[in-house]
Amino acid sequence: MTAAQSDDQLVRRVLDAVPVFDGHNDLPTALRARSGYSVDGLDGDRPELHTDLPRLRAGRVGAQFWSVYVPSNLPEPEAVVSTLEQIDAVYRLVARYPDTLRIAYTADDVERAVGAGRIASLLGVEGGHSLAGSTGVLRALARLGVRYVTLTHNHSHAWADSATDAPSAGGLSGTGLAFVAELNRTGVLVDLSHVAESTQRAALAASSVPVLFSHSSARAVTDHPRNVSDPVLELLRDNGGVIQLTFVPAFVSAQVAEWTLELAAERERLGLPAAAWPWPRAPRPGEEPAAAAAEFAAAYTREAAARSDDRLTRWLAEHPRPEATVAQVADHVEHARLVAGLDHVGLGGDYDGVDRQPTGLADVSGYPVLLRELAARGWSRTELEALTGRNVLRVLRAAEQAATTPLWPTAPLR
Repeated sequence: MTAAQSDDQLVRRVLDAVPVFDGHNDLPTALRARSGYSVDGLDGDRPELHTDLPRLRAGRVGAQFWSVYVPSNLPEPEAVVSTLEQIDAVYRLVARYPDTLRIAYTADDVERAVGAGRIASLLGVEGGHSLAGSTGVLRALARLGVRYVTLTHNHSHAWADSATDAPSAGGLSGTGLAFVAELNRTGVLVDLSHVAESTQRAALAASSVPVLFSHSSARAVTDHPRNVSDPVLELLRDNGGVIQLTFVPAFVSAQVAEWTLELAAERERLGLPAAAWPWPRAPRPGEEPAAAAAEFAAAYTREAAARSDDRLTRWLAEHPRPEATVAQVADHVEHARLVAGLDHVGLGGDYDGVDRQPTGLADVSGYPVLLRELAARGWSRTELEALTGRNVLRVLRAAEQAATTPLWPTAPLR
């Protein structure tokens, strides 16, 4: 047996025992934009998406945190409405494909779903703006099954600072600390992806429960503000939490990160607006989903035309975008393991949340490719199983056990 065959066999055994428990997938947003929230056709090939059910099966995904993301520049009341629409989309997705997907709220639910051959489907809110400053909203979302809240998205807000915006709260304000306590009390995980290092440190100090980074990578490998520094990885180890390493090219490849900055500088030099993505509206009552999707497609085309011209087209031809690689993703996984420890690493691909992913990891079928790369680097079966799912399952269970007032549903909603 060749070394490659041996690695393939090892990865198959790993994924048979512990399929991937991924921290972040933006399919609900992609469905809002591309199909007006229609969930039809996902049991077949959907090449315009990173995610469909056959490719989830091919990637050996056993559990998925579906991101119910809404933009952090929406007015907070509007953000709450859009978040509820996103949650509804996940429930409709699961109801449409009950032979493949199953809603899960607890670690035991995840294990039961995987044991029944289903993909456990959990909810993650991406940004504290979706709470609109209200612990009542947080508790309502928890009762709908939300199992993590990312404290910010790309914008700082009144009680927490983002990694990609000017600070407004000094890390976490008193309100932010109260939200962390309420998340701990109700069994909802604190997610520190997207937040400023000051916010990370404050939340790690305040949380009595292990936390997640649902989709971040290592700053020591790629110096990007969305990545996590070594000192914070050490604090994460002490907290007992998990960083779910992401595949986003600009986060894992210094070359892609540099090219992204150069592109932004060229846009500014040419006087072109920064890249933007118009938030698609949801279909109105009685409206066909395709009509809302067509309206978004037209708006996106107009926006793209306004952001480009022949000068930028020439620049792009002369400065082709570099490709990130599987090896670079593996470098981040190994660095996080080195600093935080084996018990504190996982995977959070961010599929359908970016325009493209690294070569070999182009869609959700790619997880075995990464695992083969790590197997070739000497990772054992036990080590790979910790990465694919055991670690994040432990953190989910820890949040449940620490909750003094658990609010997740006790049975799947119908």
